[in-house]
Amino acid sequence: MRLRGRSMGWVPPLLLLAGIAVADYNTTGEFRIISWIVLVPGIAAALCGVWGTAVFAVLALLTYVTVDSAWPHQYQTGLPDFILVTVGSVLAVAACVIRVRGERRMLHMRDIADTTRRTVLRPLPPGWGGLEHAGVYLASDTEARVGGDFYDIQPGPHGTRVLVGDVQGKGLGAVEAAAALLGTFREAAYHEPDLATVAERLETRIVRHRGHTAALGRTDGDRFATAVLLGFPEDEPGAVDAVVFGHEPPLAVGPDGVRQLPAGDGLPLGLGELAPHRPTVRRLPLAPGETLLLVTDGVTEARDRQGCFYRLGEEVARAVAADPGVTEPRRLAAHVRDGTLRHCGGRLADDTTVFAVRRPPHPRDG
Repeated sequence: MRLRGRSMGWVPPLLLLAGIAVADYNTTGEFRIISWIVLVPGIAAALCGVWGTAVFAVLALLTYVTVDSAWPHQYQTGLPDFILVTVGSVLAVAACVIRVRGERRMLHMRDIADTTRRTVLRPLPPGWGGLEHAGVYLASDTEARVGGDFYDIQPGPHGTRVLVGDVQGKGLGAVEAAAALLGTFREAAYHEPDLATVAERLETRIVRHRGHTAALGRTDGDRFATAVLLGFPEDEPGAVDAVVFGHEPPLAVGPDGVRQLPAGDGLPLGLGELAPHRPTVRRLPLAPGETLLLVTDGVTEARDRQGCFYRLGEEVARAVAADPGVTEPRRLAAHVRDGTLRHCGGRLADDTTVFAVRRPPHPRDG
């Protein structure tokens, strides 16, 4: 309970304290409610800190003694109710101590979860790798705050590379697999001149990760990941290299409309041994100002109350037709995020990632 940044948790117990005292003073001697003042430290324990609760406990005892002694002897509630208020005040302070400790523990765990999220999904500076970008990540488990979706941009001497993907399954095992893939991507995308080699390194990494988890005797080691690997070659600004690993292909969103890039022939990462050849790297043309929109199945599989899927392409095309400025990555990612949440009524069945990236329409010198 805050007003202009200041805590107002003391207001309800104070009003209750004053209300009980005034009501008891203005009722007849046969109807005494001063013992209800035991509720005051109980309310304070839920809203205030330990010291605040202790203050209200003392105020409740003093108010009880003052109001009760103001009545003639035959109408006083006496020692039994005083003991009730005393015991209730002590228990309220003890309950507040337990609540505050639990809140501190919860905040500490949230800090750990946020640190884990920043480690897996590191913050990307504006204009990182010479690209305009915007990412939205919504974990289906709001307490964990991190899941199996992942994305990153890695600039390097061979151009800027982008990776967006989704590890099969949920839980900490999916987070581990996502972290393993991102670590490999950050190194391979920087050092390897060929995007196909980066793709092979990712496949090898997920297989090694599965072998490690199997050696530990874990039953969640047979994971795979769908992903899209992009490369923005420096020698051809109007093109993008793409490798699709069984993932929803990107949408190219521009002022002239929305088109879907080819799906490719790659299997999900971890299932490469089932394919007769490695996935193909395709060089695809991009119009000036076109934004590549990549999403995970939290968007494409979002359902409304009637069980209908969210029609991403149609919704984006309608928004671009109404306002071509929606193609800007930040606005585009926010539009898809809001549309997905609105479509499913805020009930996310899976981790949801929206990532939009493009070359600047008017690159600056240097």
